[in-house]
Amino acid sequence: MQTITEHLLGLSPVWQAFLATLFTWGVTALGASLVVFFKSFNQRLLDAMLGFAAGVMIAASFWSLLAPSIELAEEISDLPRWLPALIGFLAGGFFLAGLDKILPHLHPGLDMDQAEGPATSWRRSVLLVLAITLHNIPEGLAIGVAFGAVAYGLPSATIGAAIALTIGIGLQNLPEGTAVSVPLRREGMSRRKAFFYGQLSGMVEPVAGIIGALAVLSMQFILPYALAFAAGAMMFVVIEELIPESQQKGNTDLATIAALLGFALMMTLDVALG
Repeated sequence: MQTITEHLLGLSPVWQAFLATLFTWGVTALGASLVVFFKSFNQRLLDAMLGFAAGVMIAASFWSLLAPSIELAEEISDLPRWLPALIGFLAGGFFLAGLDKILPHLHPGLDMDQAEGPATSWRRSVLLVLAITLHNIPEGLAIGVAFGAVAYGLPSATIGAAIALTIGIGLQNLPEGTAVSVPLRREGMSRRKAFFYGQLSGMVEPVAGIIGALAVLSMQFILPYALAFAAGAMMFVVIEELIPESQQKGNTDLATIAALLGFALMMTLDVALG
């Protein structure tokens, strides 16, 4: 870990964010690659993985994003320390809610007549990818903002915390690739195409990461707002999508316990590394 940190410290924040989001994209691809070995996937295990991902994102939203947002507001502005976090958090949630309404998408495990957003003739595979892409936009932004914040040398923004956030998001990306690729394979798509669509959703993370890093490097005053914005967007994904998806097949206790474990792991990573 020390060697990785030393290498990252020698790079610009934009490069740091780019490499970190390449890692999280790679984990999405790893999850999608399971389609090479399985045409179907144990539903209980998938629900547990989705619950775990929800727990990771909830913990990351507070420990890696909201708490630093509140501390940074006190360090770089004269505003009440809670105000930037409140504004950013709600803005992030409403931004994702808006995307949810204007972008056609289909959550894994649902039928085509349950697709959300405007009516479209797009194929099921495209709609599934778009649903997971919605998850990955705030995740990429969060990583970019976290690494961008390190450049200012503020006590609340450390390279360890940014790395912890990257690891946590990477862990929860694993089931997202699987949740797209395996259903497509089960419906008759070739392994190669199912893998391609499964990993495709993670491609947006490096783009979002670069945008997040560039934004906070250009305007320091938006740092607390940007961190909270990413937290609000991630919490929208958790409440509106991950938790319902993890429990729609009846494995409620299993998914809930997995969410607790995911939260505990992400909290531990952030405190230990941050």
